[in-house]
Amino acid sequence: MTTALIVVDVQNDFCEGGSLAVTGGAQVAQDVADLLGTGSYATVVATRDHHIDPGGHFSDTPDFVDSWPRHCVVGTEGELLHAPLTPEMFAETFFKGEYAAAYSGFEGSSVSGVMLADWLRAEGIDAVDVCGIATDYCVRATALDAAREGFTVRVLEGLTAAVSPDTLPRVRDEWVAAGVATA
Repeated sequence: MTTALIVVDVQNDFCEGGSLAVTGGAQVAQDVADLLGTGSYATVVATRDHHIDPGGHFSDTPDFVDSWPRHCVVGTEGELLHAPLTPEMFAETFFKGEYAAAYSGFEGSSVSGVMLADWLRAEGIDAVDVCGIATDYCVRATALDAAREGFTVRVLEGLTAAVSPDTLPRVRDEWVAAGVATA
């Protein structure tokens, strides 16, 4: 199997100090950078929330289920990768959510318009490891969509951070039902 690492949404707005901070986000950024430094993966890609006007996804009175405070707005610091991660660490980046809510990296496309699943297949990838932010939202959705797309999937749970840790048993059940492994 040829395995790629998908690093999901490790962006400033999702780390401590950001507009939609997840506890542990900055540590995830550091830990992912440390993993990349080992050279364990020949192919590493990133996904990023990339909002222009995502409609009801943004709210001044968010419910934190379907609506959220403004975050990862194109052209802001919040949309950028959190240090020490840099764009150069990734073979490609897939942007999602410009005009609608998008949780899965498989809803994203590269600057050239190539969708994540198509890009991975073109690179000969048949398995993916998934990490990033947030375990119970975008990591969850990316892992489930990777399985639906036919990839062998493993979530590196130690390299994730959750919005609501109490939801993780349900998320893990969903992964198991979809054939997603965890490590």
